[in-house]
Amino acid sequence: MHTRTVVRAGAILSAVAMAAVLAACSSSTTTGSSAAASAEAGTVDLAAAGCPSTIVVQTDWWPESEHGHLYQMLGDDATVEADKKAVVGTLYAGGKSTGVKLEIRAGGAAINFNNVATQMYTDDSITFGYVTTDDQIANSGKVPTKAFFAPLDQSPIMVMWDPATYPNVTGVKDIGAALKSTGGSWLYFSGSAYMDYLISQGYVDKANTDSSYSGAPDQFVAAEGKSVQQGFASAEPYIYQNEVSAWDKPVKYSLISSTGWDPYQSEMVAKTGDFDKLTPCLKAFTPVLQQAEVDYFADPSKANALIQKAIAGYNASWSYSPGVADYAVKTMLADKIVSNGDNSTIGDFNDARMADFFTKASKIYTDLGTNIAPGLKATDLYTNEFIDTSIGLK
Repeated sequence: MHTRTVVRAGAILSAVAMAAVLAACSSSTTTGSSAAASAEAGTVDLAAAGCPSTIVVQTDWWPESEHGHLYQMLGDDATVEADKKAVVGTLYAGGKSTGVKLEIRAGGAAINFNNVATQMYTDDSITFGYVTTDDQIANSGKVPTKAFFAPLDQSPIMVMWDPATYPNVTGVKDIGAALKSTGGSWLYFSGSAYMDYLISQGYVDKANTDSSYSGAPDQFVAAEGKSVQQGFASAEPYIYQNEVSAWDKPVKYSLISSTGWDPYQSEMVAKTGDFDKLTPCLKAFTPVLQQAEVDYFADPSKANALIQKAIAGYNASWSYSPGVADYAVKTMLADKIVSNGDNSTIGDFNDARMADFFTKASKIYTDLGTNIAPGLKATDLYTNEFIDTSIGLK
């Protein structure tokens, strides 16, 4: 589940607990026959492709650079609807209207920390959502989803440590022994399946883990470098050095994906039962998403300004400074969190990687007693059929 550190610059906030996953129910989708805007000649016409008049995307957190491709598709008519914690406007492709609107909804505390797939099944107005591969597997028995676009090629989830306390730690492989030598703890969110995997593979002893981490930096700061902590490579290293005054120094980090626990984070998904009727829309919309991501990482300035406007309009406890946003863009490219993967295409899924992760995650969830959908296969979770292979980062 997508969970993030809750911090304000120079201050430690109280943390919030994750809400329980709700029961699911099926839903339907409105088509784009009453689109609010007409597509201009020669451009992508999502209304004609059968997309909803407003494509509603439920994200997994407050607005941030990981969502930049969505905000890239909005223009000057975009408005912040504070009551809905959403940004709404005409959906553009190549600078021209596609004939439909886009509504980007905040997640996390904005939806009481509900699981995104569950939110999709309890709110018929949601067209697509952000879900991670491991959540897809774990929730397949109740709220099945299918992914069609992967904006992040690697998960940004990482573990960070104090280099002054652990100068010889260079990656996840070194942390278990380092914690044993100091008696320190690995702080992580309860219910994070990656930790069960790391323990099972011998990366860390369970005795050196602490699942009481809730998002605030107080535990890490109080440990004075003895503990290590999970986070997002695209946020916490900058925040802890520049915006948490009680720490105010560098940390080092290593991506969890380096261990072989390698899900696709924040995939864009539809409800499995809606997939067939959304297929005409997805054929037209997916290449628009791909190009929007390419355009965002070429010049994120306009989309990031809209992200800042949304955060200010929501008047929430979440803060996301322009410094974090800029750092996130640079780090996602440098660490290949956003990349073309093993080919020249952005947003597609690697079949072998999905099959390998499915095997690993299914075993972990089975051992935990999670009710995975009977007969579930890796190929039930995703498709590359709508991806335009000619679109990628240059």
